Amino acid sequence: MNKISSVPQFQEAIMSAKPTVAVFKTTWCKDCHYIDPFMPEVEQAYADRLTFFEIDRDELPELCEQYNILGIPSFVVIEQGIERHRFVSKLRKTREEIEAFLDEALAACRAKELEA
Repeated sequence: MNKISSVPQFQEAIMSAKPTVAVFKTTWCKDCHYIDPFMPEVEQAYADRLTFFEIDRDELPELCEQYNILGIPSFVVIEQGIERHRFVSKLRKTREEIEAFLDEALAACRAKELEA
């Protein structure tokens, strides 16, 4: 997963026509480390439909404030600069829950395309 290290880099990444999944994490978060073993496989399974980026909450607190990220890990799907879907909960996220969220996010993005 590519890491975003600046606000301008983030702003450029989210303007893509291909939906972007911003994964907000940090180094000290146990639940963030829990998802690390399976996220490369998830990312690969969705690579043709989604682009994944990792943001360290402690390195870019202004982005967390802007996107109201209170819990981590948090997943925010952004398409052409517009937030389409998010997955935030205080509970540990399983692979199945993350994949279900990604499927919902893709459906939400398709629905917006049909409205346009």
